[in-house]
Amino acid sequence: MQRAFDILFSGLALLALSPILIPVMIVLRCTGEGEVFYCQQRVGRGGAMFGVWKFATMLKDSPNLGTGTVTLKGDPRVLPFGRFLRKTKINELPQLLNILNGTMSVIGPRPQTRRCFDAFPAASQAAIVGVRPGLSGIGSIVFRDEEELMHADADPDRLYDETIMPFKGRLEEWYARNRSLGTYFKLIALTAWVVAVPRLDIVWRAFPGLPFPDEHLARLLGLSGQSRS
Repeated sequence: MQRAFDILFSGLALLALSPILIPVMIVLRCTGEGEVFYCQQRVGRGGAMFGVWKFATMLKDSPNLGTGTVTLKGDPRVLPFGRFLRKTKINELPQLLNILNGTMSVIGPRPQTRRCFDAFPAASQAAIVGVRPGLSGIGSIVFRDEEELMHADADPDRLYDETIMPFKGRLEEWYARNRSLGTYFKLIALTAWVVAVPRLDIVWRAFPGLPFPDEHLARLLGLSGQSRS
């Protein structure tokens, strides 16, 4: 049933969003380096690599420059129009094509590059490759401002590897154990909610059994003073 809804939603979204997608394609073609799409290899279901489509927002050789496949807030490799696309998440919309072809779902763990996937604990990796990756999901909702968190830290690589990815892995393990149509539709609604109202406390009200971060990470996420309840 989830696959049927994936096809329905992605097809309707491509039609409804065409007034946005077409102008963005024209602007990208006429600015920056003239690239419209960027296809990056990510880890998918079963551990197989597949190409994830995005609007081009960075310099062509960005994976070989600076911090590689990890992007920070204010990253100099991001092109001017690309900053707007990344902030609004419009750069992710070409992944609707990935959903149509079955390599992704509307909801699931965000597909990671090999370097980022390897930062997950082994148990999280095993759970993640057992489900179809998603355009949105519990991990990407909670860590919507991941780039800003890393930008504000003195050692962003350490924060990413030792704090963000272990907890994000726990969230994705929770999703793998609790997949259902109810979870699917709740996460779609929460994705829209956190874009409009950037507060995360509603996530734990919607899913009381969801793992809660430790005190340090809770403070970084703006959850200080919150609790599992």
